[in-house]
Amino acid sequence: MTTQGSSWEGAPTAPLPAGPFGAGAAGPWQPPEQAWRGRARPRRTLRLLRRMLALAVALLLLGVLVFTGLLLVTPSVGGAPGLARQMAASHHAVYPGPAVPRRFAASLVSTEDHRFYGEPGVDPLAVGRVVAGRVTRRPDQGGATLYQQLAKMLYTPGRYGLTVQVEQAVLGIKLSMTYSKASILRMYADVAYFGHGYYGLPAAACGYFGKQPAQLSWPEAAMLAGLVQAPSAYDPMASYPAARSRQAHVLGRLRATGTLTAAQAARAYRQPLHLVGGPATGCAAG
Repeated sequence: MTTQGSSWEGAPTAPLPAGPFGAGAAGPWQPPEQAWRGRARPRRTLRLLRRMLALAVALLLLGVLVFTGLLLVTPSVGGAPGLARQMAASHHAVYPGPAVPRRFAASLVSTEDHRFYGEPGVDPLAVGRVVAGRVTRRPDQGGATLYQQLAKMLYTPGRYGLTVQVEQAVLGIKLSMTYSKASILRMYADVAYFGHGYYGLPAAACGYFGKQPAQLSWPEAAMLAGLVQAPSAYDPMASYPAARSRQAHVLGRLRATGTLTAAQAARAYRQPLHLVGGPATGCAAG
């Protein structure tokens, strides 16, 4: 039996009064405890966002402190030209060599460090790939800039490991802050090993092709630029097919970076390489 104004379940049939929990409020009516739980969710989200922001700031400050410490403990790069001179002298190479010609510079940068002219000594994207590779245990994807490679040759020869890579990265940043791009390329070209006993670009250009660096053609410059990654493996005197494959890769990078057109790259690859296997008459490595 029901009473007037009530349903059989005992709930009121008259409209609820307007208010925060009444029918006049936006949305369906909720019991008070459910409404308070709904209000608590944004607060928990806000607290989580604040904690994440605080953690990010703390990590950033920690990174700044670590980087500052590394700047202090790593060697000064003010003596880099002197170290390059000593290294060149130890291999009977002339230092300083001539200015790096455009074709070789373009070939080297396109292949080894295509962001060279805009990066601060390290390539953040490459660093991210290396870190991701270590986390996922995938093979090292490389990513050392020309600055880092020069730091390796001058300051950490024969040393390996993660801590050494970090040191090379910091030294690379110091080199970029101290020397012009042209100076970095020149030091690099003067101390790099090109295989077959040739240290420095002048010796390599003279020994492989009987030319001065400024006389190198695109196929010759691409061949030499490809050697610095693995001089023994790509030595054209010992492993000509591998050297040609590497040369094709460099020409492909020159095409990808817009330095050469597809037709120019193909034509350069078809040109025969006249290897002399030693200094030619009238060619002086220095």
